[in-house]
Amino acid sequence: MSAGSIVALAGLVALVAGLALYERGRAGSREIGLVAVLIAAASAGRVLFVAVPGAQPVTAIAIIAGVALGPRAGIAVGAGSALVSNAFLGQGPWTPWQMLLWGLAGLAGGLLAPALRRSRWALVGLGVALSLVFGTLMDVWQLATFGPALTLTAFAAVHVRALPFDLAHAIATAAILGLAGPSLIGLVDRSAVRVRGRWSTAPVTGEPRP
Repeated sequence: MSAGSIVALAGLVALVAGLALYERGRAGSREIGLVAVLIAAASAGRVLFVAVPGAQPVTAIAIIAGVALGPRAGIAVGAGSALVSNAFLGQGPWTPWQMLLWGLAGLAGGLLAPALRRSRWALVGLGVALSLVFGTLMDVWQLATFGPALTLTAFAAVHVRALPFDLAHAIATAAILGLAGPSLIGLVDRSAVRVRGRWSTAPVTGEPRP
């Protein structure tokens, strides 16, 4: 089995496992509707910002979904946004890998939610780190799938060429999370309370913990 096949298979297995975890959870129709709204917002942002090379709002929105709604919803928003936006931008063998990586961004937001709620800088720092990791792992996938070879020299050459796009991705994510991240988390919190009562995973600012 080629290196590209191994990478693709690993990505698909992890993606299917994450989606299965979400399906087995307690997601009701109202929760799914809220997740769908976030997927639509992230997908629309990605399509609209396609003229700005590297700008990817999906990372920020997946993290926000994870922080506000929990890891399962974060995975669903990240993976779903990649799938939906690629319906407009172009599906291909890269789609499952993007779904995996953005799903993991949502998962990270959910797992680290307490710290991210306390610190705007922690939120921005996670967004920047995940944006750079996203670009790095996509470079690894590209070499493993299309070649010429998955070597350190080839990776360095590909990564240096892609660095401006990775930096644009990180800057866009930092801008969204730094300027509007806490406000957007609060907005999603309030929406969760309205649609599911006590379903929100954390208290809305100013409201007592259920």
